[in-house]
Formats: sequence, structure tokens, C-alpha cells
Amino acid sequence: MTAVRLPYRDPALSIDARVADLLGRMTRAEKLAQLGSFWAFEIVGEDGLDADRLSSLAADGIGHITRLAGSTNLRPAEVAETANEIQRRLVEETRLGIPAIIHEECLHGLIAWAAPCFQQSIGAAATFDPDVVTAMAATVRRRMLLTGARHALAPVFDIARDPRWGRIEETYGEDPYLATELGCAYVEALQGPDLADGVLATAKHMVGHGLAEGGRNQAPAHLGPRELRDEQLAPFEAAVRHAGIASVMPAYCDVDGVPCHASRELLATILRGEWGFDGIVASDYMGVEMLATAHRLTADLGEAARLALVAGVDAELPRTVAFGAPLADALDAGNVDEGLLDAAVGRVLRMKLRLGLFERPYVELPTDAAFEQLAAAESRAARTLAERSLVLLENHGVLPLAPDLRRIAVIGPIADSARDLLGDYSHLVHMETLREMRTGVDALGVIGDGEVFEPGDELSGRRTIVDALRAALTDAEVVHARGTGISSGTDEELAQAVALARDADVAVVVLGERSGLTDDSTTGEFRDRVGLGFLGRQQELLEAVVTTGTPVVLVVISGRPLALPWAAEHCAAILLGWVPGDAGPDAIAGVLTGAVNPGGKLPVSMPRDVGQLPLTYRHHPTGGHSHPKGDYVDAPVAPLWPFGFGRSYTTFAFDALRVDRTVLDTSGDTVTIKVDVTNTGAVAGEEVVQLYVRDEEATVARPVRELRGFRRLRLRPRERRTVAFHLSTEQLSYVGADLRRVVEPGRVSVQVGHSSVDLPLTAELLLRGPVVELVERQHYLTTSTIE
Repeated sequence: MTAVRLPYRDPALSIDARVADLLGRMTRAEKLAQLGSFWAFEIVGEDGLDADRLSSLAADGIGHITRLAGSTNLRPAEVAETANEIQRRLVEETRLGIPAIIHEECLHGLIAWAAPCFQQSIGAAATFDPDVVTAMAATVRRRMLLTGARHALAPVFDIARDPRWGRIEETYGEDPYLATELGCAYVEALQGPDLADGVLATAKHMVGHGLAEGGRNQAPAHLGPRELRDEQLAPFEAAVRHAGIASVMPAYCDVDGVPCHASRELLATILRGEWGFDGIVASDYMGVEMLATAHRLTADLGEAARLALVAGVDAELPRTVAFGAPLADALDAGNVDEGLLDAAVGRVLRMKLRLGLFERPYVELPTDAAFEQLAAAESRAARTLAERSLVLLENHGVLPLAPDLRRIAVIGPIADSARDLLGDYSHLVHMETLREMRTGVDALGVIGDGEVFEPGDELSGRRTIVDALRAALTDAEVVHARGTGISSGTDEELAQAVALARDADVAVVVLGERSGLTDDSTTGEFRDRVGLGFLGRQQELLEAVVTTGTPVVLVVISGRPLALPWAAEHCAAILLGWVPGDAGPDAIAGVLTGAVNPGGKLPVSMPRDVGQLPLTYRHHPTGGHSHPKGDYVDAPVAPLWPFGFGRSYTTFAFDALRVDRTVLDTSGDTVTIKVDVTNTGAVAGEEVVQLYVRDEEATVARPVRELRGFRRLRLRPRERRTVAFHLSTEQLSYVGADLRRVVEPGRVSVQVGHSSVDLPLTAELLLRGPVVELVERQHYLTTSTIE
């Protein structure tokens, strides 16, 4: 006798029909379960899967499993096996057999045992190259699919202009256009052409997280409606309407008093209504319960759940708290509309169907060969990303290091540390964090029950900068001294380092910060600062080494831009390495020795002093100076190094700017802007051609210039190429005085050059026609070609 296939299990039916059928069969408890989650370590221990615990936590099913790879020490093949066993029990042992979505963190590589740690996002932004972001994200997608994870909590689209905020390292910097182009590249590579074979990307954190007052994590953001839409929301809109992102995560902060997790304006009116978003809104960890515990909108978790549902939150991560018993009680009391519950559950089920989880809940167990092939691709992507991310800030003839050097002193607390090359979202760092939370006071309830794994040995075999320099400089003696720790040190260590430097031909001093979330970390999530100088005795060490008279090459490892005015004046060279990950040592050694010509550009304005913050090149005409004198009393107003800046071992010239038309129609038009680029130096190198625009006539104050296109290209000595940008009038739109997005008639300046302040070529465009309201925006990116 043939079994009858229930409609929701029939792939021949439409997704909407299947969702409607399944919703009609579900009890309230089963619906609530689909909005919830729990940590993987609550069901997985050192002895494997705890089936009884899984059955208890998921008796009615479950929406999400939190970080199967990222919260355990399971090896990759074990992750896949465990994922299959979890899904099998959900499919076969719950009444409706609904599989779960397993989500992971993968900001700069999947948080998983044996997975590579790539350059952090702020460094990826410094490449000004979406292709390297695509290559990295494509390997993350492959690794997640091999191990059964289908939802990625990345990328970060926050626009950040206050480096006191520790999470600036997770962003693509200060500029909305740069964040849009790189973030969309990440999304498209991760999700692929069809979600049935891809991984959900998550745009986070919507919105304002990077503008928190005082640079303090989760603090309120003070934003006007035009800045909100033109600056902060712009990358999120592009992620939805251009890249088709399938998941969005609200920010922890409140914007003008309204917490993002309870903002109907953000999540319902703008995200779903205006932009047409049809994916799921996943809470940031504890974001729903924080409406009661942190924002104090209510003392009732059931009311917090209602507020989140009304706004449009569909999934509570990492554990079910407000969407569990408190929401059930609120439903029983009639305080929550059942329709809100059904709408959220429907969106979760729809996403599971789009992922193909009902037809394919299991992954084919990966072979060793599959992981070996993936590792080769990851290694290539990581090396290219790291090399292209490095920014040469200063060079007074000492770099590249001369081949006849006899003795090189490598000094500093990060020179021989593999740990301090890892970003705050890497596996080892997060295992340290979970352990610290469990052994400390988990006031936020993030951990829950279950076994928290001890951090394992993930540093063995990872290369350090000293290792890489010794391998690259085989004809020289490379000696090392720590000199000091990141936050503390001794007189003896400092004296030893100074003595070593005094007897060397060159001193490479590697200073900076430790990324992470633990108390001993200095940058990253939870790790905000009041100052931007080197911590501990690092500045003292640097000054002591410089005093020896030995030329000093300063290598800075930090997720946040530091204030380096003394170093800029006294060091022979400064190289910015960001948080370069596993490939960082060889990339840095390559630049120092000349095997790699640096071409990275600053994705943030580098401040002289913390008193300049917040800082951006996109200031309004009355910003950027102090009226009527210009500079501060005690310092210049200008940044130490501007957005888009970066040196090379060669030189480039731009000339012959031309536009194919000077008059554009406000109702929709495109202009092609061409510029010739020549490598005028003696070695091959890479330059980033940057296109900026300035609205010369507007009804509201506009930024003095805005990045609207860029193209990185490699040129041989004396080689000349043409870069062509295709700029749409939509890229000249803005939110006007009446809060409508408009394209207005008037003059627009086009500027092309090497950085936000080095723009030797200009042209003027004239927009003619009526004021046009731009409702259905189509062009979020400026395409470019190389001729």
C-alpha cells in the first residue's frame, strides 16, 4: 500500500501552498519551537550527541541549532556526522518531522576547528577588491555546506567612524559605498545563484551599531532620518534589493530611543515594506530579551516577545528565552495576536523550504579528499586577501628590505605570536570566550545548560611573523625579543630588546592589539577603548628602539585604526597589517622583502588623536574644520592619513579624464567616465582608481565628496591602461528635505584620483529635468571595466 504524501512534503506544490498546509497542522507549541534555538553544546559533549537531551529540548521540533561547529571542538567530519544525526532525530522522531537550520558565525572564515582564519573584515575592506572577498566567501560556503550548516551570521554592514568601538574590525570601514560593494560580493558568493545549494547570508547589524555614543558597544545611536537612510541603511538596502540577501539581524542599540529589535519602522515599514525583503529576521544574541533586561521597555519577557514579533523578528538566537514560555503565556492571556505568531513561523518554514531542507536534510559525509581540495582553495584565497590588504603608510627608503642586510631585529609582543593574528570571530577566540563566560558570571544568560568545551590547541603549526621573516631572509640573521607585552611588561625585557636593536641593521617592531572578546583582549566585540595609542609599554618600547639610531619599520597589528602621530614622524616605515589571520605572516614578510608590492588603501580615516572622533572624509561643508580658524588650537583638523590612502613601491599617474556626456537626464541616465592610468615606476604594482562625486547644488547639506566607484588594477612598469566607470544618475540621488529619495537637477562634480584628498582629475556634469522621486532604485553599484 502506497503511503500518502502530505501536501507540505510534496515538492511539486508551491512553497506558499506547502507552508499553508504545514501551518494548519501545527500546534501552538510546535509553532513556538520554530522561532527558537539552543546551543549545540547543550546537546553535544565530549562523548558525542546526547540524544535524550536533544529529545527533551526539541520535543516539538526546533527552529535553529546554534553553532554546531563554532561552540564545540568537533572535527569537520564529526560536525557533518553530528548534523546528520540531529536532523535524523528531528525528521524521524518529532510529530511533523521538520528539520532545523544550523547557523554558524563566519565573519572572516568559518568558526570551526581546523578551519582557516582569514584577514579580518576591516583588512578585507583595505583591499578595495570585491574579487578577493568573493573568493574568501566562496570557500566559506563550501566548508559550511560540507558540514551541514546553512545559515551564516555574516557579513557586517555597519558603517563605523569611531574606532574606540571595538567592533570596528568586523566592519568594512567608514564608507557606505565601499561597504555596499564588498558586502554584496560576500553575500552573492555565500548564497550562490540558488539557496537550495547555498547558505543564507545575514546582513548585520541593522542599524547604527557603528555610531554608538562614546564608542561604547550597544550604546544608543543618535541619527537623523537623512543620515540614517543615506549613510547607515544604504548598504542594507543594497544587500536586500541588489544581492537578494535572505536574512537580516537587527542591532543591539536603540536609534532615537527605539531599540532596533522593537522597531516597526526599521523591520516592517522599511525592510519588508519599502525594500520588499522576503527572508527571515534573526535576533542578535539575546536581542529580544534585552528589550526587557537592557532597554527596560518592560519587565515582562512576554511583552518583549510581543514587541519583537510586531516589529518583525522571526527567530530568537542563540537560545529560546522570550519566544518560549513567556510568549506562550502572553498568547494564552490574549496579549499577542496569533496572526503575528503564524506570520513569523511561516517565514521560518518558507526559508527551510527554500533551502531544500525537507527534501535534503542530510549532507553527504565529506571525504578527506574533499577537505584537501577545499584547504588548497582556502590557502590561495587567504594569501591573496592578506597580501592585498596590507597598507603601507610611510616609507623613507628602508623598504623593501635590502638583500645585503646582515642582522634584522624583530621586536614586539606580536612578532612571535600566532594568537594575536586571529580576529575576534575565530574559533579559538570564541572557545576562550565561552569558557570565560561559563567560569565567570553569565549575567546575560547566553550560555545555558550543557558542556562548554575547553579551548583546544589550535596554535600549533600556525606561523608567526618571526617564522615568516626567517624563512624569507635566509641570508640574514633574524633575531627576536618580545620587549614588552601588549598591556604590560618589564624593564628587563625592554632593555633586552633595545640591545638587540642597537646591534641590528634594521629593527622590525611589531606592535598593536589582541582581538577577542575575553578580558585579556583589547579590541573586538565588548572591547571598547577611551584612547587610541599603544597600550602598556609598547610606545615606550618603540621610542627606545628608535633612539638607538637603527632604522625602524613599524608593523601595526590591530583591528582598530590607532593614532600614530609619533610613529609617523620618527619611524622609517609603517605597515598596517590589520588582523591578518593565518596568511598574515607570509604576506607581511612578502611586503617587507619586496616579494609583494603593497597596494592596500585605508577604508577609514586614520586619526591623529581621539579628540577628532567621530571622523570621516564624508563630512558636510561646515564640517572638517573649525570656524573661522580652520584647525584646532592644539592640532590639525585633518586626519593623519586620509580615507583611500596607501603607498606603493612604485608610482602611478592619472591623466586624460573624459566623459562621454556632460548633460544627464534626471529621469534616468548613465555617464561613462574614463581615465588613463600609468605605472611610472620601475616595478610592477597595484593601484586603486577611486571615483568620487560632489553635489554642487542641493536642497539639503551634502557631503563634500562621496565615493561612487573604484577599481583595483595591476600594471607592469611603464604600462598604461584605461579604467572606465559607468555611473548611473541613481548614484547621485539622496534623501531630500521632505524625506523622499530624489534625483535633482543641478551641477555635480566628478573627481578621480588616488585617495579622498588626492584627486587630480575633475569634470562637471549637469543634470537637467524635473525633480524625480526614486522609488524603485535599481543601480546600487558603479560598474567598471579595464581597457
